[in-house]
Amino acid sequence: MSRIKVSPAVISGSASPPPSKSAAHRALICAALAGCGTVRGVIPSDDMLATLNGIKALGAAADISGDTAVIKKNEDPPQKPVIDCLESGSTLRLLIPVFAALGIEATFTGRGRLPQRPLGVYTDCLPKHGVSLSSENGLPLSIKGRLRAGKYLLPGDVSSQFITGLLFALPLCGGDSEIVLTTPLESAPYVDLTIEILQTAGIKILQTPGGFYIPGGQEYKKTDFQVEGDWSQAAFLLAMGALGGEIRLTGVRADSRQGDREIVNILRALDADIKPLNGGFACRRSRLFGATINAAQIPDLVPVVAVLCSVASGVSAITGASRLRLKESDRLAAVARCLNLLGGKAEQTGDGLIIHGVGRLKGGVSVPSFGDHRIVMSMAAAALACENPIIIEDYQSVAKSWPGFFEIYKACGGAADVIQHREDC
Repeated sequence: MSRIKVSPAVISGSASPPPSKSAAHRALICAALAGCGTVRGVIPSDDMLATLNGIKALGAAADISGDTAVIKKNEDPPQKPVIDCLESGSTLRLLIPVFAALGIEATFTGRGRLPQRPLGVYTDCLPKHGVSLSSENGLPLSIKGRLRAGKYLLPGDVSSQFITGLLFALPLCGGDSEIVLTTPLESAPYVDLTIEILQTAGIKILQTPGGFYIPGGQEYKKTDFQVEGDWSQAAFLLAMGALGGEIRLTGVRADSRQGDREIVNILRALDADIKPLNGGFACRRSRLFGATINAAQIPDLVPVVAVLCSVASGVSAITGASRLRLKESDRLAAVARCLNLLGGKAEQTGDGLIIHGVGRLKGGVSVPSFGDHRIVMSMAAAALACENPIIIEDYQSVAKSWPGFFEIYKACGGAADVIQHREDC
């Protein structure tokens, strides 16, 4: 098992997050459906590799040079492809209806916790619209048939990835379709991002009072995409500044559709010293104060926000985060356990966390990562607020979304050393 020792340090420097993983998934699929296009800002994370493999099975060829993917049509696509989605929920949920809309018989597999993550929205609605699905309680999942246009009734309080997948697929159907949300939409910014990228690719989606209207018979057009910086990863950089010194964040759009730009407002709610900077923000170490945070629209921020709350004065409450139990780990349980091991005081609720701020964490222990990239990065940020070094187990799971995270961490003054042998804190 890979282990890394992270010690308290003073952080100082400028840093940019990697390109948005959410935007890159969407841009690659648009380019593949157009049969050509260029996507700039594709980093070789595990999740990106999963989607690149997926679009190859879709009939697209991807030539990668640096961070640029040039998409061309594959004249000889595989028959009855098997798509290994690795641990990427985005790859799986976005591509299932796309393959179905094109009538491609395919099988989807995955690793880690992905086979256990819910697919009930699709297993319920797709058979009603021409697609048969075969699985044994998750993955592998095989699909057959061609998706038909029509009215789709979907809950809004599940992963927005299901809605996004249908928004990609239904424009390819012969007739018009409608998505009707039976409950209020959560993670709405991710759907907004989807619609923005689809519009760039020439696809029209009309929002209605109860959902979305999707004209059928549309064609994706060739588009060159420049993927913007990832606000969910930028959150770790800003937290590093708030906990350990100063970070000057660059490479993000203040007007981004990404919901995780909300980290700026959350830091302000915690009374962090964060100010606009030309092309980004500056965040400095400061005394934090507890707050109540509704995470329904920004679930990916919860692990790092919980770290910030653990050293804030007073009591903080994080609510609306029940879907985190179905991520790469049960993130509510994982972050509570890690914080408590470090000397924090965190307790789980049904849909979130109650955190009693302790001012400074003790550290001096090993913490599990649960094979979850966001837990790894959160613990690296937490180490800056510890009195003693910590060891993060299985730290290489960070490669799922940001393989170069610890290089950036060290470039900004962080102390992180891979452990080649058994070592105690």
